[in-house]
Order: sequence, then structure tokens, then C-alpha cells
Amino acid sequence: MSLAEPFEGHSPSACPACVAAPSAQRIAALQEEKRGRIMLSLPTAHCAACMSTVENGLQAVPGVHSARVNLTLRRVSVDAEAKVTAESLIPVLAGLGYEAHELDAGLLSATETDKQGRDLLMRLAVAGFAMMNVMLLSVAVWSGATDATRDLFHWISAAIALPTVVFAGQPFFKSAWASLRVGRLGMDVPISLAILLASSISLFETIYSGHHAYFDAAVMLTFFLLAGRYLDHRTRAVARSAAEELAALEVPRALRVEDGVETLVSISALQRGDLVRVRPGGRMPVDGTVVEGTSEVDRSLLTGESLPAFVGPDTSVAAGEVNLTGPLLVRVTAAGRDSSLHRMADLVAVAESAKNRYTSLAERAARAYSPLVHLLSFSAFGFWMWQTGGDLRFAINISAAVLIITCPCALGLAVPAVVTAASGKLFRKGLLIKDGTALERLAEVDTVVFDKTGTLTMGMPAVNDFESLPHAARGVALGLAAASSHPLAQALVKAGTALGVPPANLTDLAEVAGYGITGNWQGQTVRLGRAEWIGAPPLAATATYLAVGEARYALSFTDSLRPGAEAAIAALKAQGLTVHLLSGDHATAVSAIADQLEIPSWQAGVLPAEKAGFVADLQAAGRKVLMVGDGLNDTAALAAAHVSISPASSLDAARTASDIVLLGKDMSPIADALRISRQSTARIRENFGLSAAYNVIAVPLALVGLATPLIAALAMSLSSITVSLNALRIK
Repeated sequence: MSLAEPFEGHSPSACPACVAAPSAQRIAALQEEKRGRIMLSLPTAHCAACMSTVENGLQAVPGVHSARVNLTLRRVSVDAEAKVTAESLIPVLAGLGYEAHELDAGLLSATETDKQGRDLLMRLAVAGFAMMNVMLLSVAVWSGATDATRDLFHWISAAIALPTVVFAGQPFFKSAWASLRVGRLGMDVPISLAILLASSISLFETIYSGHHAYFDAAVMLTFFLLAGRYLDHRTRAVARSAAEELAALEVPRALRVEDGVETLVSISALQRGDLVRVRPGGRMPVDGTVVEGTSEVDRSLLTGESLPAFVGPDTSVAAGEVNLTGPLLVRVTAAGRDSSLHRMADLVAVAESAKNRYTSLAERAARAYSPLVHLLSFSAFGFWMWQTGGDLRFAINISAAVLIITCPCALGLAVPAVVTAASGKLFRKGLLIKDGTALERLAEVDTVVFDKTGTLTMGMPAVNDFESLPHAARGVALGLAAASSHPLAQALVKAGTALGVPPANLTDLAEVAGYGITGNWQGQTVRLGRAEWIGAPPLAATATYLAVGEARYALSFTDSLRPGAEAAIAALKAQGLTVHLLSGDHATAVSAIADQLEIPSWQAGVLPAEKAGFVADLQAAGRKVLMVGDGLNDTAALAAAHVSISPASSLDAARTASDIVLLGKDMSPIADALRISRQSTARIRENFGLSAAYNVIAVPLALVGLATPLIAALAMSLSSITVSLNALRIK
């Protein structure tokens, strides 16, 4: 969170009365000084009901002026007075049933805008409006307008078309110039030349009262190319930098303790050896060692462990972990850029850069296509200059027609048209494609790596043997569990409520930080918590333990599989893919899931860097890896993989690192995605074939002078429409 900066620069009023009676602007500025902007991540928000619950709940907090939930980004933006902090709002949201994490609004500001998309859309609209008007004027010329009337229409067309081409064609001109500066012929070079030549010839013909001008061709060419470019941009627009999202998850401030006095300071002000206080419910702002206090910390975002870990004096904690039960005094070992969370962000940034070097089929085709286009055009110009004895006007017309008719507009539409059609089909199946090259990369996959908790499983533990407890012990367990926010305690409450078990009437309830809940029942002490605290032998599974007098009971927990997980794994194997399971959870829980899903290759206790390393090693061996994960601990591996998928319930950083988002709980669409991706790649190659066939027919006609630049533009448009129709076949 970053608070709004104080309003500065107020100049004194010119009159004393104005000082005594502040203006409305001054009052507004003073009010703004008291306000701040708080950004919170809401990973479990998913529907309109969530939106209204969160907004109404936060707006009821004193000092909160407004709260707005963005379901797409799973965030809430809160405008509040300076006295309201993220730490005070997170418990409110927890009371409403929503997990929340503070985000640094300053670090997220760069990802909130889509300037490029708005710019392309604006240029597309201008080109479309101009194209309609120029075509109307062209119809008048085609209808028989001659001499002065024809010239007037040509000049009006020029007045509309030339500024339009200069303005709307800038994305192509800038890209072409950037390519030429480094000695490369990109796809935008022939595009820019075709637009400029069509405009130049038209202006030349207009000046010398020629019978034909091709302003309509120039504007039409620009419009269709911009449509393809905008379509391509929209397929990528959802993706944002996961590294920025990870950095925004860092806690921006901490409570530093000096001589027993707590002071709220920026993380950048902390040094190695400083002491910081972390209260229950807060995230660790630094890497450090516990000096005082005991508690349990939730490491699921970092390691994927489903069970909170006990921490006490001399144990290590890491930035990003959530302190659950007791206050801790932590000595700083690393803060800010040196913290484990920031190192993970750096790891993700490196992996994202590597993935961004992937070139699409269209780009690879353009590398071979562009030089051929220029060679044909210049050859046609040279031949007709020689053949006509130096008729520059005729030779340039032929050269321009060749350049326009071979313009890679269809090539530019071949990929985005297919991606858009396939994305629509996958969206109806519950998958959201975020990256334009994701389908091409998905079609190349031969290995799939799954995370466990929250990916193959629901990430919500369920008690196995609650019904086996004696009736009285059930009520005691339920009464103790209701006093704790621990995930296993909440699972007990859910199980007891479902069975209609009334909680026992307990007194002297108290939570012992890091150990469990104690209370008094019928004159005897009862406890629910860790095995060593209860005095029970520990199970080799996720469990909590109940002590009622001398009796000891063990309650084990399992995490339920996601719907469709078994079908998805079976379908992937049937397609010949190798499947691996990696998890930060303990071996017992991981092996149980691996056996249930028949995944022979699995590893437990895997750290985030080790997951990314495992994926990198597979790819170094020539494998094309699909990574499926949901947590902060999966983010680096998601970014490093050839292609990646995250459930919609994932942390923001995991979703942004992935190429595809699984919108529902059902895992079975993952196998459909691989099948559809292969269909999509086949359609893309078909589109390239159609473009090639079109050129084989059209180019000779242009070379021999049977196609004017206008006919060439119409033929080019027809090829683009054909490519788009072929793409729609995927539906």
C-alpha cells in the first residue's frame, strides 16, 4: 500500500479574507491530505456476491470513504483516511470470509493501463472512418466523373487519406524504421512501403490529373493491417508482468523495535540486525530469525505446504509468510531487495525474459517472406523501366501493385485470427488464453509438471475420522476448534456442523501460540493441537490431536482432489505426455495423491527455486514443458516453463506468470486445451498455405501489369477475409 502524498505547493491567497475563508478547492485539497489509497489482493473473490459483500463490509469501517472490487484482477482498492491501514482492514475481510494481502499500489500502477491498446483502437477507428469516406468519393470517380470533377474528388480524397495514413500508419512506420536501423527486414517493412507507395502514386496521379488514384487502396490497406494488429494485441492484453505482481506483494512497512519502542518504518530503512514486531495475521516483511514468541506460520504461498509450520526462538522465517497465532519479535537477516521474496521476483523476471524470446510462426514466416516481397517488387520495377524505355510512372505502378498484392496482411492475420477463434472455444470450456503465442507453444508440449496443493487438490483439508470419535469427544473437539482460525480447526468446525454436532460448553478457552487451543470441560483440562503438546504419538500424515482427560485422539486430514483431475491425468497420458508431480508438501501427502492419480514421477518438499530448476533442466534436455500451478512457490516455474496454466483461484502473481487461466474448478479442460492447440497450429499452417496459394495466383497478374494498385488492395483484402473464415472453422 502506498498512501497518497500530502498536497503540496499551496500558495498563500492574495486577500486576507480568502485565507480566513478557504476556497472549495482548498477544502478539497485539505480533505485529500487526510486520505490514502490502499490496495489489497483478494485471491478467493470470484463472483458478484463477493464484490458486494467486500465493498459493503469495507465501507462500513469508520474512515473508509469508498471500496471498489476488481474481480478480474481480484483486488480491492480502498480510499480511506490516513488512520485506516491495511493491517486494520485485513481482519475485517477475514471476518467476511475473504483472505487478503496488502499490495504496493505504487508498484502496480504501471500494470493498470493499456495505452497501446487504446492507441491502436483510436488509429483503427480513424482509418475506418477515412476508408468509408474515401470509398464513397471513389465510387463517384468509378461512376464516370471526368476532368475537373474527377480531379476535385481526387484532391478531396487526398485531403482525407494522406493525414490518415500518416497518423494511423505510425505503428507500422515506427516498427519498420526500427527494423531497418538494425539491418533487418521485418514484416512491417513491406507493409510500410506498400502504404507509402500507394499514397505517393496516388498523390502523383492527382497532381498530374491522372485517371486513377489509389487513396482508397492506401487507407484500406492501413485499416486491415491495423485490425490484425489490434486483434493480436487483445490476445496479449490480459498478461501483466508477474515479477511486478510479486514485488507488489512485498510488505512496504514494518514495526521496528528500538529500546522497547515500536516505530512504523519503510522496509528500505531496515538493516541487518534490526528487530521487527510481526503481529498475528500479518505477513513477514523480512527474512529473519525469531528472537521472542511462538506461533505458527502459513508458508503455503511460498512452499505449497498445506499445514502451518511451528516457529519459536531461533527458527527462521521468510518474507511473505503469514503469522497466524502469536506475536513474534524477529531479528532481520535480509530485507527489501535481499529478501527471499524479492529474489523470487528476480527469478521470475529472468524466466519471463527467456519466454519472451519465443518467436511465433508468423514471425518466422515473415523472416523468409519479407526479402522475397522486396525482390519481386524491385525486379518488376527494373524490368518495366527497361521494357517501356524508361516510363517511370508505369514502372512504379507495377512495382506498387506487386508490393501491395504481396503485402503480408493475410500473414499478419493468420495467427491472431486463429488464436481469437480458439480462445473463444477454450473460454467456453473454462480456459482463458492470455498470450498470443500460448497455443502454438502448447501444441509443442510433451511433458506436464503439476503442483499439488490448490492445483490437483482443492487446497482445503477435510477431516477423515471425526465420526469415529466418542460423542462427547466430538463436542469437545468442535468447541475447541471454534475458538481458532487455524485451517485444520476450521475443517473440524465444518465437519462437525455438517453432522449437526453441538459444541461442548467449554470455559477458560485460550490459544497457546504455536501449539493449539486449551480449555476446561466438566472440571478437566482439554486440548486440541500439536502432538508433542498433547502428549500423543504423531501420525505420518497431516493431523491434529485431541486430549480429553487421559484419553488421546488423533484426527487425520486429507485434501480432496479437484473435479476432473483423474480424467485430466488419464487423458494427458493417453496423448503420450509424460506427467510429473512436484510439491512443497510433506512426502506422505504427496505420495498419497500421486498413487491416487497414478503419477509415478513425484517429488515432495520442493522449494520454489528447485521447481524452476527442475523445469529448466527438463527443457535443457529438449523437453517442452507445460507447468500447472497456483501458488507463489510455483510462480518462477510457471514463468520458466514453455507454457503454463494456473487456476483462477491462484494468487495474482501465479496467474500473471501463466499463459492460460483455468476459470473453473474442473481440471479436465486442460487435456482439451492441448488437443485444440494442435488444431489451432494446423489452422495457422493452413492459413499460411492459403496465403502462399493466393500469391502464386495474384503475383504473376501484378507482374505482367494486369492488376492496378486498387485491384491489388482488393485482392489483398479478399485474402485476409479468406484467412479469417478459415480460422473460424476451429469453432
